Amino acid sequence: MRFTKMQGCGNDYIYVNCFEESVSSPGQLARQISDRHFGIGSDGLVLICPSGTADCRMRMFNSDGSESEMCGNAIRCVAKYVYDRNIIRKRRLSVETLAGIKYVTINTDENDIARTMTVDMGAPITEAAEIPVNAERSPVTDLSLSAYGREFIFTCVSMGNPHAVTFIDDDVDGFDVERYGKIFEVDEHFPHRSNIEFAEVLSPAHLKMRVWERGAGETLACGTGTCATVAAACLNGICPRGPVTVDLLGGQLTIEWNEKDGHIYMTGPAEFVFDGEI
Repeated sequence: MRFTKMQGCGNDYIYVNCFEESVSSPGQLARQISDRHFGIGSDGLVLICPSGTADCRMRMFNSDGSESEMCGNAIRCVAKYVYDRNIIRKRRLSVETLAGIKYVTINTDENDIARTMTVDMGAPITEAAEIPVNAERSPVTDLSLSAYGREFIFTCVSMGNPHAVTFIDDDVDGFDVERYGKIFEVDEHFPHRSNIEFAEVLSPAHLKMRVWERGAGETLACGTGTCATVAAACLNGICPRGPVTVDLLGGQLTIEWNEKDGHIYMTGPAEFVFDGEI
């Protein structure tokens, strides 16, 4: 099987071109190849497939083999892959996901190589039942959860997948994300588990965030999590609707919650790492 490794802000996945390749057990394959010691090493597996409703289809599997609805960093890499490799030569691409069809605008350099992408991530979901999160009222901006004797206040948002965002006074660079993230991911308030974001406010238009991803652990970046973090900041009156710069361990993303259409737009890079065969 031929594959390509790509990364968006350090969020790295193994990409398989299913226009040419066939993958019968993607969950099992994701577990095998994601292992950074005994496999290729990645945050998961992404299949780039034909679609009957869009230009292409993206299926994304976490390193534990579970399938996720959407991945903001992966979808930018999918767009770069199909554009640079002449599979679909469109500057505005439609991609089918489990969270619906997403639209990606491709920004190229002077050599017509895709460098950054702007993704229309759709409108954030704030209704508790649709996120889903067990809470009495929506939007969920005051969910109190405790671990190891410390209380955190979470705002819950779905960007096609569930997120719980908390703003902390700590220097987030030194925060123990693993200690708390793995507890909150499986908290009983989240029937489908949740991605957990810990954010620090640097200024009204500048945040710093670290993420504990559902099914993968801490990663260097999470596109949907970054969008959810900005949405949570807006809901709490911390940030304007945009543009907002978010620093991640693997780089920066720019997020805008557009007031006219209510959609969130994410702009960031996508990079080719290497091709291989396994």
